[in-house]
Order: sequence, then C-alpha cells, then structure tokens
Amino acid sequence: MTSNHPASAPTTTTAIPRVGSSASHGKTILIGEHAVVYGAPALVLPVTDVRVTATASPLSAGAEPTLESTVHTGPLGSAPAAVLPTVTAVTATLRHLAQTGHPDAGALPLHVLVDSQVPTARGMGSSAAVAAAVTAAVADVFGVALDTDTHHELIQECERVAHGRPSGLDARGVVATEPVWFAAGVIEPVQVTGRFVFVVADTGVPGHTREAVAAVRNRHDRAPAMVDSVVERIGGLARAARGTLVDGDAQGLGATMDAAHELLTTLDVSSGDLDRLVGAARGADALGAKLTGGGRGGCVLTLAADDEHAARIATALRTAGATATWTTSIGARA
Repeated sequence: MTSNHPASAPTTTTAIPRVGSSASHGKTILIGEHAVVYGAPALVLPVTDVRVTATASPLSAGAEPTLESTVHTGPLGSAPAAVLPTVTAVTATLRHLAQTGHPDAGALPLHVLVDSQVPTARGMGSSAAVAAAVTAAVADVFGVALDTDTHHELIQECERVAHGRPSGLDARGVVATEPVWFAAGVIEPVQVTGRFVFVVADTGVPGHTREAVAAVRNRHDRAPAMVDSVVERIGGLARAARGTLVDGDAQGLGATMDAAHELLTTLDVSSGDLDRLVGAARGADALGAKLTGGGRGGCVLTLAADDEHAARIATALRTAGATATWTTSIGARA
C-alpha cells in the first residue's frame, strides 16, 4: 500500500501535528500501451521494488515551507516548474485537510523530504508515485489516512499539473499491490495465481511519449484500417494476458508480451535501443520481452522463470547497454 495506514481505514486525528511518512512505488504497462488511447483494454503492473518515500515534518509557526528532493531543495514557494506537481501534492492535501476538519492545516508550514528511486521519463509513473507518497505523508501529519477515492483524486490533481489530461492509470498503478485492468473507463484489480518475476531495464534514453502518440495518431489518420487492426490485436493480447495471470501461466504471458512488442514495432514506437535490449533478454531465454510505456526510449519489460533466471536476464541486459535494471514480482512469494 502507499500509506502507512490502510487506504480504506477511517479517518483519525491527533491533537498535535506529528512527523508524517508514506511510501509508494513505480508502475509499468504490461500490455496495452498506445492501443488504450483508441479504446483497447490495458494491464498495468505495479513495480513494488522501485519505491518513493516521503516525510513531512511540521515547522515552527511562521517558518517558510521547504522541499528537499533531488530536483529542488529550498523554499516550496520558489520551486521550479519541474517540481510543481510535488508542490501541488503538498498544497492540495493541506487544502483538503483544512476543508475536512483540520482548519489549521492550511497555515501549517512543513518540510517535505522526497526520496525517489523511480526514474523520470521512463514510463514508470514517477510523478504519480511522488504525488502518492507526498499526499499520504502530509495527511499523516494530522493522523489522517486518506480513503482510496480521495487519495486518487489528490494524485490526479498533481498529475493534471504534470501531464494535462491523465488517464488515471498511473495514479492507480503506483498504489496497487497487484495488476490493474483498465477497460472502457473501468479500473479493477486482477487476481494472480502463482508468482511472476519481471525484470525492468532502462535504455538510458528518455521516453518520448507525446512524440510517439502523435506519430501513431498521424499513422491512424493515413491508414485507419491498419492501425485499428493492430489496436484490436493488442486488445486481444491484453485480454489473453489477464487470463494467464489468473491461471498462473507464465509461458502464456511471455508469449503475449513477445507478440505485443512485435505489434508495437509495426506502429513505429520502438527504437534501436529498445529492440537491442529485447533481443538481449530473449537471448537470455526470457519467457517474454517487450517495450513498455510510450516507447522511442524508456524501458523494456521482461519475464523470467524465477529469481535466478531474473538475475541472469538482468546481467545480459546490462551487458547489452541497459543503464539500470530492477527485478520485481507479483503473486505468491514462495
């Protein structure tokens, strides 16, 4: 969970503000990137081993609120545009608290410390993960456990500052403990049978999501039948992948991942760096490998048979040029 308190717990209060803390994690798209823009379903995978932690400490009355992070350390009021979503996480949460039983919250200065392992511009939900941790930490200052819907809307407010019109997938994925299914505007968790082990590898090249989305849109304008056919096939793979998670079929999931990468390649959203890492993973006998996220940079997602196999895949990926790798798992921790 994101907060130190269950998201569904009732709101509680303390008389005196305390040091608040919380954590969240990254996410990645298992199947469905780009196709989801055209109405196809998508599966989002929580990357629980890549974490964000946030601490919010009350300051003396009249002190200037401050932020401490790798992007900006200093007064909250003079933070650069790059951290405006984080500033929004603080101010929006304090505003919510002031409106819901904590009238002094709006005037309380805080020092917010953010420690994020989630890389930016890699399709791993960095801004949403930071927002999730910070909003919950600020609420925790007052002993408040944000309910699921309130927490989601606060994260979305930050995401609108970061991305304009977020789908909500990142906001759900960075607080989930199991895969999330998104279809026709409905978001629901997916039950998993067995254990699935994944390796995420960073090409070292920032993803170019807007560029890739625009390129697919232009291609759709020129050849709608072709793009619609690819979208339909990716949607079918997403449905098949959901079934493999429910059934505990790692081999079947790997096959859908491989097929999804080939379809995304036909949409011209892969790159030489992504294809090289996908090839290295397959050379290490990965059960499946694909680009994840917007593409044209960013990360690849690979599926391993077990932890030992994941270590071999990670080594092969780093040898092939990955600047970082992360191993994460979902399902039973046998």
